[in-house]
Amino acid sequence: MLELPAEIYSARQVRELDRFAIDTLEISAYELMCRAGEAALHSLTSHWPQTSRLAIFCGAGNNAGDGYVLGRLAARGGLDVRVIAVVPTERLSGAAALAWEEFSADGGKIEPYATDVSLADEVIVDGVLGTGLDRDLDGALLAAVVAMNAAPNPVLALDIPTGLHADTGMPMGAAVHAAVTITFVGLKAGLFLGLAPDYRGVLEFAGLGIPDELYGQHAAALERLGTSVLREALPPRRPSAHKGTHGSLLLVGGSPGMAGAIRLAAEAALRAGAGLVRVATHPDCAAAVIAGRPEIMCQGLTDPADLDALVKAADGVVLGPGLGRSDWGRRLMERLLATELPMVLDADGLNLLAEQPRPRGNWVLTPHPGEAARLLQCSVEQVQSDRLQAVLDLVERYQAAVILKGAGSLVASPGETVVAVCDRGNPGMATAGMGDVLAGIVGALLVQTADGPLAARAGVLLHALAGDAAVSDGQRGLIARDLMPHIRRWANPS
Repeated sequence: MLELPAEIYSARQVRELDRFAIDTLEISAYELMCRAGEAALHSLTSHWPQTSRLAIFCGAGNNAGDGYVLGRLAARGGLDVRVIAVVPTERLSGAAALAWEEFSADGGKIEPYATDVSLADEVIVDGVLGTGLDRDLDGALLAAVVAMNAAPNPVLALDIPTGLHADTGMPMGAAVHAAVTITFVGLKAGLFLGLAPDYRGVLEFAGLGIPDELYGQHAAALERLGTSVLREALPPRRPSAHKGTHGSLLLVGGSPGMAGAIRLAAEAALRAGAGLVRVATHPDCAAAVIAGRPEIMCQGLTDPADLDALVKAADGVVLGPGLGRSDWGRRLMERLLATELPMVLDADGLNLLAEQPRPRGNWVLTPHPGEAARLLQCSVEQVQSDRLQAVLDLVERYQAAVILKGAGSLVASPGETVVAVCDRGNPGMATAGMGDVLAGIVGALLVQTADGPLAARAGVLLHALAGDAAVSDGQRGLIARDLMPHIRRWANPS
């Protein structure tokens, strides 16, 4: 299989790529289907080399045609193959009908789907529905998905798991839980957004021989973050470097009972390479912030006016971890918003902003879905049902670079046409303090690059890679501080 490309497209764009290849490059639809079947067989035998039996669920469109081609090739290779036709074969047309005819001519076994379908020791192939789904599953289609999910057998999904919306990544009533998904022609947004990580399994890509220059004629909807963004944000340091050349970061937060949040953010900022790290916190929290980490300079504040001297010495600020929503936190926030300092706004800084929404410019917002819902004055369900639209709405409303956190974190910025998506990271990172660590990393990159959008993209990837490096002993039980040594590793990209 090919390495996953960076560019990710909408379902409509991939269909246009298909049509363009057929109309302009004179590649027939059936030829593309045959190439897809060959790629799927290679994927199947790579993942399950000992399998001898396949059960291929087929629908009525091109996705079914891919399944019939795979069945023909697998049978010729000696596998015991049966096709379970969820949609009657007389409804097939075009290239899919030709694929069925070729499978049948080779003596292929086809049985109509029945609710009592027996699935023994086969690998299951999902060739029911592709990218055209626009309503919830029902009838035999829904029943087939339920049957595939109920079986103990692994599932290989062709192009996209049946039931998963190709643009939003949300299940349409239900969706196949695939062990492996092999997608064709172009990566689909719905394989990265919403709940897609719960359904797609291992993701593989086959371009089917479509030349690279064809893709350049279509602007991608999303772009996967790659390590080149780290090299851009964190080039090798000059031999003459000193602490003043790598940015002075001010972190503001930590109300009584929440000193840990600002402490985590500050240490992460140090590990990500900020030259100087200062913390302004509640007086009750100052001792806890510097305990065990003397490199953090810390000052307890009661009067917001005391921020002024710290602001003058700073190149950027992180506001919000552990800030709380007391009058003390509100006054600190208002004082900082009145400055022109580049800013990362996180946690209760976002919650306070939601109470008094305003654009500012020159800042990075880092909401999780709940905070995003408050900022957009909608429900969490609305945010998660279309995360791409949600992040774009946040950018427009607040004129900010925005990190919409979650599985498949999104990064968007004013004036940028492509939204970045991070497909690294793991469920072990779903624990308290991880967002504070991210805020500190982004703040450190902000003062090193003086580029908010770049700091947001690189910070998200660095955070995710550090999280992946920290799970060698398992995901469960991972804590935010476990990332610290790995942040340092990824802040020095080779």
